[in-house]
Amino acid sequence: MIVHPNPKINIGLFVVAEREDGFHDIETIFYPLQQPADTLEIEPVAHGIDFEVTNADIGSVDNNLCVKAFRMMQAACGFVGGVRMRLTKNIPVGAGLGGGSSDAAAVLKAANELYGQNLSDEELMELGAKIGSDVPFFIGNRPAFATGKGELMTPVDIDLSDKRITIVMPPFTMSTAEAYRLIVSRPAPFDLRELSDVPLKEWKRVVENDFERPLYTRFPILAAAKERLYAEGADFVLLSGSGSALYAIGDKEYGLPSDFFCC
Repeated sequence: MIVHPNPKINIGLFVVAEREDGFHDIETIFYPLQQPADTLEIEPVAHGIDFEVTNADIGSVDNNLCVKAFRMMQAACGFVGGVRMRLTKNIPVGAGLGGGSSDAAAVLKAANELYGQNLSDEELMELGAKIGSDVPFFIGNRPAFATGKGELMTPVDIDLSDKRITIVMPPFTMSTAEAYRLIVSRPAPFDLRELSDVPLKEWKRVVENDFERPLYTRFPILAAAKERLYAEGADFVLLSGSGSALYAIGDKEYGLPSDFFCC
């Protein structure tokens, strides 16, 4: 089986509270994109886990979310057999686009089908939440307002299918844990569930990402890139997740200097 895990962007991201478990409560809108997508080849084998990644250095295989997802599915359902997985990374790593979580969700859905487990989306989402906070989003892959750690979701009526969304990746990545250390939680200044009533060109008036200010201070190149994208005519530009990628929404593709990766 060959599947293509897709990225997401965060339309707004407010870090509203620190939790006793060491995580943070957030409010955000997850919005799925079709590109750039990873490619995951997955097939059953007699035993063991054979996992290979190309196009990215993702560290220890045992700590990879795809491997964790398969082991969790196997433990939850008790089926016998192993797996061979080949993952080609096209979603930038450390970009705030949810690539690792999307890969894990793809493994859960593929294993559910290949091993005949017939788990519902809700059951897959419960498993996914144990792997990572935004894994459940990629099970349904529909625009959603997310709260809690990002795992509590309700659908939202936002459709950007008639717009061009350009991903702009700077020549560095950002650790999520490090990004969270740079910010202070606060109440959400705007209810993102009301965003569908706001014209796109006015989103920048009410939509923020709480990670932007500390990251722009640390990496002025990001702030300059955002200003340039607006100067080129983008309707809305924002950091996705905890960074380091920006996205620009508008009527054309937007480009930056060659040391940035744009798609």
